[in-house]
Amino acid sequence: MPLPKISTPTYELELPSTGKKIKYRPFLVKEEKVLIIAMESEDNKQITNAIKDVLSSCILTRGVKVDELSTFDIEYLFLNVRGKSVGEEVEVLVTCPDDGVTQVPIVITLDEIKVHIDEKHNKDIKLDDTHILRMKYPSMSEFIKNNFTADDEIGVAQTFELIASCIEQIYSDDESWSAKDCSRKELNEFVESLNSKQFKEIEKFFETMPKLSHTMKVKNPNTGVESDVVLEGLASFFA
Repeated sequence: MPLPKISTPTYELELPSTGKKIKYRPFLVKEEKVLIIAMESEDNKQITNAIKDVLSSCILTRGVKVDELSTFDIEYLFLNVRGKSVGEEVEVLVTCPDDGVTQVPIVITLDEIKVHIDEKHNKDIKLDDTHILRMKYPSMSEFIKNNFTADDEIGVAQTFELIASCIEQIYSDDESWSAKDCSRKELNEFVESLNSKQFKEIEKFFETMPKLSHTMKVKNPNTGVESDVVLEGLASFFA
């Protein structure tokens, strides 16, 4: 007689980038094994790929492609999947800012971690009196390709590649150019033709891009000093 199949609960959340509701399930033991092996490797690229593969299996809503989600959507989704799978709390070691050395274990409830959206963030960048550049968020595949080189260092070429891959559209009152209709060479040349002020506005787009963030108070047991500590990005909470 075949063994019984244990039902898996399903949950729902809103993607921060679009507000679209998607359904998901917790990861299974076999998927947790993949994550553990990746973590033990201490290889950022392997960890990222493991997260992507597990999420692809756990997302139940049809038509949702992990490769096309923004990086902060993926981080938020993974935290929620992880919370429903192995526990709603995670313990992290936080370095006290006052001495930069003492580490304190802090327990964080995953429900408290949200995607922070900067009020100054804007996807539309005014290049001049005529043209506006509309950006899109980097996807997981673009993030891996442009951030995990052989020596884990981002060079100038990779930076320009990332910017070019995040161009969605260039438009004016009379004309519009979609990045989908342009070659990567054309997009790279366009980025290289910008002046310093215009380029800084693009940098601002990435600097203010929504990110997984949580602020907590940490008291140094050696000095008695209490400080605010901000944790950002998935790596800060992945334990």
